[in-house]
Amino acid sequence: MLYTTHPSPVGDLLIAGPTPEALAWLTLSGQKYAPEVAPDWARDDAAFRPVAEQFDAYFAGELTAFDIGFAPGGTPFRRRVWAAIDRVPYGTTVTYAQLTEQAGLEPRMARAVGGAVGHNPLSIVRPCHRVVGTNGSLTGYAGGLDRKRHLLTLEGVLLAA
Repeated sequence: MLYTTHPSPVGDLLIAGPTPEALAWLTLSGQKYAPEVAPDWARDDAAFRPVAEQFDAYFAGELTAFDIGFAPGGTPFRRRVWAAIDRVPYGTTVTYAQLTEQAGLEPRMARAVGGAVGHNPLSIVRPCHRVVGTNGSLTGYAGGLDRKRHLLTLEGVLLAA
């Protein structure tokens, strides 16, 4: 596994994958379920420079869609939920119930959908921060609600405080 870390307004990003073209992890420092850098991982800052540049552009408000390849991972159920998250456009939100429906799942699966959202290994790129509670409240972000609020403010969903 190759990796790098990159500073951002929401904390250091861990960017990792078997190749720079196939990310397996993009997590925020202190994020729930984030991997630890293993002794056999190789740091390669130069290989991930194009990915880091996309993040710089995103945080500068100049990029609304990432062009980053993903390594396959997760169970078929999680991949189904994650594919639905991938379709949530920049500057919008969906509720967990709407996401459940968009993934083609029964409403009774909403709790399991929430679990899949929480275990998203590709924060920001796979925009789980755009998933909100039924009443629009900010709930359930593995990176922390302050970061979710920051990302949604950056995307124009929330007004700056």
